[in-house]
Amino acid sequence: MSENGQYRWLLETGERDFAELVASLSDEEREAFAYHWGLFARAEQLPPRSPWRIWLICAGRGFGKTRAGAEWVRQVARTTPGARIALVGASLSEVRSIMVEGESGVLAVTPPDRTPQFEPSNRRLVWDNGAQALFYSAGEPEALRGPQHSHAWCDEIAKWDSAGERATKAWDNLLMGLRLGPVQQVVATTTPRAVPLLRRLIDDRSKDVAVTRGSTYDNADNLPPAFLRHMERSFGGSALGRQELDGVLLRDVEGALWNRSLIEKCRRASFPANREEGAWRRIVIGVDPPASAHGDACGIVVCALAQDGTAEVLADRSVERASPERWARAVADASDEWSADRVIAEANQGGAMVESVLRAASVSLPVKLVHASRGKVARAEPIAALYEAGRVFHAGVFARLEDEMCGLMVGGGYEGPGRSPDRADALVYALHELMLVNLSVPHIRRL
Repeated sequence: MSENGQYRWLLETGERDFAELVASLSDEEREAFAYHWGLFARAEQLPPRSPWRIWLICAGRGFGKTRAGAEWVRQVARTTPGARIALVGASLSEVRSIMVEGESGVLAVTPPDRTPQFEPSNRRLVWDNGAQALFYSAGEPEALRGPQHSHAWCDEIAKWDSAGERATKAWDNLLMGLRLGPVQQVVATTTPRAVPLLRRLIDDRSKDVAVTRGSTYDNADNLPPAFLRHMERSFGGSALGRQELDGVLLRDVEGALWNRSLIEKCRRASFPANREEGAWRRIVIGVDPPASAHGDACGIVVCALAQDGTAEVLADRSVERASPERWARAVADASDEWSADRVIAEANQGGAMVESVLRAASVSLPVKLVHASRGKVARAEPIAALYEAGRVFHAGVFARLEDEMCGLMVGGGYEGPGRSPDRADALVYALHELMLVNLSVPHIRRL
């Protein structure tokens, strides 16, 4: 953990001297002491000293990005009367619940006697000196076309909806309206994901963009030890851990069937809210069974065929190091949850065994076994082409599945996390059944 100079001095102060210092403060000074961000912040949470127009904080979860952004907004509002600050989040609800009212949001970090007036109906905060913070959703880029601002805080920009280039349009509209006051600045806070907007900022070599990188462990002193142990045990050394904990931007592998930009273009924020009959034409579950309970994961991916002929990836229910009984139960639970029509299971590891294990788990829907005789990558290539054609969408973020997809190489080979692409294989089996098998055969939905 790195501290700024003031905090280091405080740490080195003897207990007696510190007690005398606190005792010498008035009640008002003690209260102000608790809100002295410049004293307690880590150096990387404070604005860069060099001139900047855009300050990007790209770091792991729990780093303290939200606190840094909220404290910067508080400072701008306090020192710049009449400031117009845009608060932009993935949605208006997240602006309010995280950036404004969250435990590290603007209201929480502001001293009680300086709290701005919160006007939810007008989507803004108003300070006594005329400074205002106005709320915007990155999912509505046109709302940022026209309004003018002097400053902006954009939270979790890698999470903004990239479909139809909404994220980029929201960012560009914001920058075009950033023309009030003598100095215009934007703080962008995010956990890294290889989306076009974040790559654009990371790759910007101009002096206008200052980038701060960091990991979850930089803020270890302020995080529960049990949380850190669980994160390290669950994700340490994995691609997901490198991204979500270490704050590493994972780049695309040259020659892979999928890249992250393609997946982002095919992402939808949500799937239809209801699961009633008619929402989808078919729902199947792809399964890639493990060779043993001590080896690879069992890939279990739920996909659906929509009424317009496109497919959606609905869920990744894969399980790690599971016994046959456990992964079969996971398949059964997924089929019950999604009212699936069929299980598509890879049979190279023993078709009779796979089917009998599934039957033992009370899976009553039809089971279809497939043999990857042409090779798994050869089977995946036409599925990747469906993504390129805009015919497959992801109903949410499936980090581990997407990591594996981006490791499948053209012509064969795998360069992704783990020993084999179990989740990606399950995805391919399900989408192959939905999109490339004759769909004229009638099916019966399980009641």
